[in-house]
Amino acid sequence: MKKFQPQPGFVVQAYRFALDPNATQEHALRSHCGAARAACNWAVGWVTASWWQRRAEESYGIGEAGLTEWRPWSLPALRKAFNEAKHTDPRFAAWWEENSKEAYSTGLANASAAFGNYAKSKNGKRRGKRMGAPRFKSKRKACLACRFTTGVIRVDADGRHVTLPRLGTIRTHEPTVKLLDRTQAEALTLW
Repeated sequence: MKKFQPQPGFVVQAYRFALDPNATQEHALRSHCGAARAACNWAVGWVTASWWQRRAEESYGIGEAGLTEWRPWSLPALRKAFNEAKHTDPRFAAWWEENSKEAYSTGLANASAAFGNYAKSKNGKRRGKRMGAPRFKSKRKACLACRFTTGVIRVDADGRHVTLPRLGTIRTHEPTVKLLDRTQAEALTLW
């Protein structure tokens, strides 16, 4: 993923708040994180399947013109392929609608970044230790993570809740007042 660059003269600040979800919200959060992991695993499998297919075809002596095409791993290409597959793939067909599109986008972005880093490492354009090809994320070992970048994302005026797409309003462990104060102060200086 590309790093966010603010416009000249602007400063970006980030705040991190621990969420305090109830049981239903925790289940929904886990579902979103699982959807991100599943989308990442789908992308890794989809791209590497073409690698293995090409390797098998080369072992049979098939020429370059007859080989299976390389599957692209750019984020737009992965999103397009995933949107076509999610309706028919039995891993997603039953439950993909339950989660925000942001969950799937997180997994696809992670896979795209992993393939990009692998390619740079293989070509010697990445510093540090050589990286291996992207691998599947285990259900047991993978870190539960999901990003929300679009949709209804806001800090509620009461200073104790945040609203996320498809999840609704979730309580936070600590007050979000410092973010609200900062946002209101910035709004006053803009007008």
